[in-house]
Order: sequence, then structure tokens, then C-alpha cells
Amino acid sequence: MSSSTSSIDRLWYTRCPVPTASGIAIHHGWIAAEFAADGITVSSLRASADREVRESHFDHRQLNSFRQGGNAPPIWSRSEGQDVVVVGLTWLPQYQSLLSLPGSGIQTVRDLKGKRLALPRRVGEKIDFWRASALQAYLQVLATEGLGAEDVSFVDLPISTPYIQAQKASSSGSLFDARQSASNARAEAFALIRGDVDVLYHYGATGPALQEFLGAHVVADIAHHPDTRVAVNNGTPNVLSVSGELVREHPDLVARYLLQVLRAARWARSHPREADSIIAREVSVVDEWLPDAFDAQIYDNLEPSLRPDLVNALKLRKDFLLAHGFIRNDFSVDDWIQPGPLAAAHALLRQLDEEQGAQTKEFAAPVGA
Repeated sequence: MSSSTSSIDRLWYTRCPVPTASGIAIHHGWIAAEFAADGITVSSLRASADREVRESHFDHRQLNSFRQGGNAPPIWSRSEGQDVVVVGLTWLPQYQSLLSLPGSGIQTVRDLKGKRLALPRRVGEKIDFWRASALQAYLQVLATEGLGAEDVSFVDLPISTPYIQAQKASSSGSLFDARQSASNARAEAFALIRGDVDVLYHYGATGPALQEFLGAHVVADIAHHPDTRVAVNNGTPNVLSVSGELVREHPDLVARYLLQVLRAARWARSHPREADSIIAREVSVVDEWLPDAFDAQIYDNLEPSLRPDLVNALKLRKDFLLAHGFIRNDFSVDDWIQPGPLAAAHALLRQLDEEQGAQTKEFAAPVGA
């Protein structure tokens, strides 16, 4: 589908190393193809060697950009007054656990009382999303047994390595490679092995491999807690956000971008084996780990929506980040969300389905009919 006129010559995107329909659409080249006839180049933030452009993954300062991934960075950006809006949400059923070493005697959440919990801290980052994730996980799990921060000790683990590291330019590559993914929990794992802490928190694709390497005991399987509020964190819900000016000035471009994301989510549901290979590359693990890292219904959860339960989860997440000082300024999540682009994308998808259905009937008609 092509747009009538546009003053835009480039669109940017970025995604976290998690399963997303955006990543699948990018892999297939569907987003680039959608805008090729308009002379619009579509590039990953990694295509730029400028660190400020790449940092837009966290601060969303790059104009005409799309981002899909963890919610802490866009929440922080909005709280700082950045012109960014939410156009879609997903609930990513992924590995999220508290781990202890065998022989520690820490078997259940009740055993956490009086224990030392690893709390990493990235030095100099605008939004320390991993620290926020760990703290929220600890506090929400402790609360299930009537415990709180005063019942445990948090061990601060400063880390100087930045989240976004030096990488060669790539027009479609992610900002996060396999080496970085493998080293995400290095500080916590070493602290656990040394005996400096008793428990660590981990989430995402590399969680199962870390658990296996440590021979660790799962103290709390947060992802499968019967109360989904306990699992609210950086990846639950995931956020699809867009530059606000792009939504206001070129809503047709945003709707067309989202159309390809919807197509990718639909494709993944009907092609799970092929999708596995794409997702494994996106999250930098071998296919064998995917069933342990992500629930079987992962491909039923890739389509972005604005369901009330997801919006409420986003509100809980924002409130936590505000209450614990990870963001400085409050704002209305309801006002932050713009439903128009996703509704327009669904209309485009229905139109596409109707056109393809008509073509199928035409080709199937008998000769002379």
C-alpha cells in the first residue's frame, strides 16, 4: 500500500531482544517494502554510528521512530516530557524467576526473610530498567507472603558497562547482540557464586540457560503466578511506542507500519516453527531454549492491542516506577495512549483481506463464467 504524499524520507525503528511482531516483520522485510514505493527508507537505530541516535532506544528522542519492547524506557521518556505515544501493548509470557543455589536452604518465598537479594545498578544510565525490574519482582513476590523490604537486605551491585555497547552499523540489526545478552546477569551470578548474595532475579530468554548453568533452585516462578499482578514488570506489558509528531502529522504512515506488525503477528500464529527460528535469532538463544524461556502460547500474544487489562498493567508499572524514584514526574497513562493508529491498521488489514479474497474468487471462477 502506498501513501499519497509525505515529507518523510526516513523512518527509524528499534526493538528489545524479546519476541515481537515487529522483529518478525523486520526479518521478512515487510516494513521496508511497505514504504519503498514512497521513497522512504526504514532503518534500525543501529544503522547510525551516532551514539545519540542509538540512545533513542531509551530516551525516544529520534524523530519519526518506532520502538517495541520493555516499558520502563518509554515510561521514563514520557515522564521527562518527551513527545512519545503508546499505540499498542502485548503481554509477553516469558521466563521470570527468583533463583537460589542448591544447598542454600532457600526453597520458598517464606525462606527469603533475612536473606540478601542481589540488586544490580548500572552506573550513569538514564533509566536503569534492570534494577527497577529486580526491585519490583522482589517486592511483589515478598508481598505474596506478607513480607516487605524491611524483611530482607538488598545488596547493591554497581555495573559500569552501558546497556548499549559499541557495535558495527547494521540497517536492520538489533542494538543488543548475543554477547551482551549472555553477560546481562554476570554481576548477579558472580555475587551468588561467591556467596555475597543469597538470591538473584532474572527474566527473559537467557534465564533458562542461567538457571541450568548455576544448577539453581527456582524460589519463585513469577511468570506463572496465579495473580498476574505479581508478574507485572518491564516486559509485562511490552510497549509499542511512536514519536508523537509522526502520529499527529502522518497518521497514515503509522497505520501502515502497524499493518505490517499485525500481519507478522498473524503469520507467527500460523507458522510457529518458522517463527521459532526468527525469535531465537532476535533473542540470541538457540531454539532449544525457547520452550523454557517463553510459554507455548507466545504466538497468541504477539498481536498488539489496547485491552483494558494491559492498560491497567501499564498503569501499575508506571506507578511503581514513580513510587520508587525511577521516574520523577507523574502523568496520565490514559492520555498517553493513542488508539487511532491501531484502529486504522486493523481497517487496512480488513481491506487487504477483502482484496485478496476477491482475487481468490476471480482466479477460482470457471472459464466463461
